[in-house]
Amino acid sequence: MLALNGKKVLLVVSLSALVSACSAPCDAPGRLCAPISSITSVPPPAPAPLRPAAPVAPPPPLPKRLSELPPPEPAQTFAVDLSSGSVEAGGTVEAGGADLPAGQVRIALLLPLHSEALGPAAEALKAGFLAGYERDRDNFAVDVVDTGDAAQDVLASYAAAGERHDVIVGPLARSAVTAVAGSALVGKTTIALNSPEGRADQPLPPAMLVMGLSIEEEARQAALWAAADHPHASALIVSGGTAWQRRIAGAYAAQWQRLGLPARTAELGALNGELGEGDLAALKASLTAQPAELLFAALGAAEARQLRAALGAGLPMYGTSALNPGDGALPELDGVRLLDLPWQVQRDHPAVMVYPRPLGGEAPRKPGTADLERLYALGIDAYRVARRIGRQRSARFDMDGVTGKLKVSFGEGPASFERIEQMTVYQNGVALPVAP
Repeated sequence: MLALNGKKVLLVVSLSALVSACSAPCDAPGRLCAPISSITSVPPPAPAPLRPAAPVAPPPPLPKRLSELPPPEPAQTFAVDLSSGSVEAGGTVEAGGADLPAGQVRIALLLPLHSEALGPAAEALKAGFLAGYERDRDNFAVDVVDTGDAAQDVLASYAAAGERHDVIVGPLARSAVTAVAGSALVGKTTIALNSPEGRADQPLPPAMLVMGLSIEEEARQAALWAAADHPHASALIVSGGTAWQRRIAGAYAAQWQRLGLPARTAELGALNGELGEGDLAALKASLTAQPAELLFAALGAAEARQLRAALGAGLPMYGTSALNPGDGALPELDGVRLLDLPWQVQRDHPAVMVYPRPLGGEAPRKPGTADLERLYALGIDAYRVARRIGRQRSARFDMDGVTGKLKVSFGEGPASFERIEQMTVYQNGVALPVAP
């Protein structure tokens, strides 16, 4: 067992699920791309019965529907030894919650644990959330609830959780968050793990805070960084043809325009991660005719390497965490600037050091593991924010989180959340943090 402050740390998680489905191509179902871009729009499967996951602390699993309130049954708990990966069966936890200590705050974590597309992402986030809970659990109880994928199942789980819990964390999929945000159910404190779709001009329910990871926000922060480094510069924004690449290219361009700076965009064709030689030659020729002073790469790491090789290292390049797959050194990207989470690039950060790493530590990792690690980190910070709001209900606070520097306002007018990620530069093939 891992020891932490003299206590054994147990996480309720199946670690094998965290690394499954990680080697799929970027646009394959279930692939969390750069990071979690694939969880934004998941076609809902046919409705399936809800399967409440085993609770890690009382109260009991939630009912399938509001009209179905079965008598409580004992539930078995399971613990995972992070040092060995072994699973131990624990005792039973009596359902019902009648014996909870007075004033205990109940948190429901709503995740699509059995989703074919999102199951690995949900398991990674659950593991991080429970790591945060195990470290600081005084006077809190957590139930993990499997929501399913279908909107009606998510809404039923959410409504039932609202009857029995003080704070609801989730759902995870963007479509599920959209369904909850558009319903009349949001009365309890809700910390959504993704952004709703199509609500740019509509306010969120007052009790809902959105704190998911956003690669578009990374692109906007990269634009601010580049503008500070190169005032009055013109930018070339290069993207591939995938949806997530176009989204971050658009986010960077919009931020650059808000700063009153000139930019142009080039989209390159790619096949199996390989940029076309003809496109690269044409791009190089266009830069000779119309020079740019910096480049934003709305690309993955492999494509950025090809772009750098074609254009040379003289043109400053900025990007997002998509440029840091974390599975090997990339000396070809030395000098490239990107945003990423402290969890990925600051192992000696005081907030990062105190939590276990369940995905093999420094061992060689499978492709895609970095995406799941970012979700694990999101789970840690989601618990920390839920705990803070659960204790105060109305709060404005800053937090030095494992996903970045967080600024939260809740309970005093519209909720707001801001995350500033870590500035990073490739040196000797490794993305290393730099001072702002």
